[in-house]
Amino acid sequence: MTMRYEQTDPTIRIFILHEEPEVIFGDGRWNEGPCYLPASRMFVWSDIPEDRLMRFDEISGTVCAFRTPSHHANGNTVDRQGRLITCEHGTRRVTRTEFDGTVHILADRFEGRRLNSPNDVIVKSDGSIWFSDPTYGIDSDYFGNLGESELGVASVYRLDPVTSTVEAVITSMIQPNGLAFSRDESRLLVVDSARTGGPHLPAHIRLFDLSSKGRPEDRGIVVEASAGLFDGIRLDDQDRIWAATGEGVHCYSFDGRLLGKILTGGPIINLCFGGPKRNILYMCGPREVLRVPVRARGQNTFLENGKAS
Repeated sequence: MTMRYEQTDPTIRIFILHEEPEVIFGDGRWNEGPCYLPASRMFVWSDIPEDRLMRFDEISGTVCAFRTPSHHANGNTVDRQGRLITCEHGTRRVTRTEFDGTVHILADRFEGRRLNSPNDVIVKSDGSIWFSDPTYGIDSDYFGNLGESELGVASVYRLDPVTSTVEAVITSMIQPNGLAFSRDESRLLVVDSARTGGPHLPAHIRLFDLSSKGRPEDRGIVVEASAGLFDGIRLDDQDRIWAATGEGVHCYSFDGRLLGKILTGGPIINLCFGGPKRNILYMCGPREVLRVPVRARGQNTFLENGKAS
């Protein structure tokens, strides 16, 4: 793959310009849901149409199936204890994989009705789990199982870690997708990828302030997509936004100013930081999964000595 960097702001060094991406997997159908597990130096992602979760061992450099069938898993993340949290399109649920390998259902309904198809998921330092629920997994049999929405709306939900109550916290978006908290967790970024349904529909990242009670208040659009649409997003430890786009990866300041691009010659669907120093950018394209070191570190969202770092 031929990759090209565009450094929009030369005063902010975010790329290692001589580095070319390494293809760690080239046999996917639609790679998504990248997630790094630091305790095992393992990178996990979803190949949604092939109904499998895949894993890459950073130490041995080997790739194998992590779980199959995966119930058309999409988004993955790790909670503050290091357990894998997964959004499953096929079963319309959010699950947690325990350390012994058993799978525990966290959420599959809201007010008695089935969820659409949970898509992306993040975990706050208080243990609450936030996930988006667009309709992509029920729109066809390709990304899940064709079905009807029982909710009639695509929302962002918060799962309470104590009561297991599911609350709809954002109901104003059309197809909420990628999610990311700011470093201090006072703000939330949410992608609306509704443009998959037509050019007149949104393709942007919205900003929400979180009140003292943690409820999102819409502060408007941060940035409009300039190449296709946005899907997955991640923030580094300087609150810069790394966004998957139709031409690769775009990096923005938190207020939406373009800092640079990684042009991969095709779309990137989702991304995450990994490696012992959190400075390896893993990128999921439709067929290939790539990684490249960058001059940035992803947020540290794990517990150290019982406290979130």
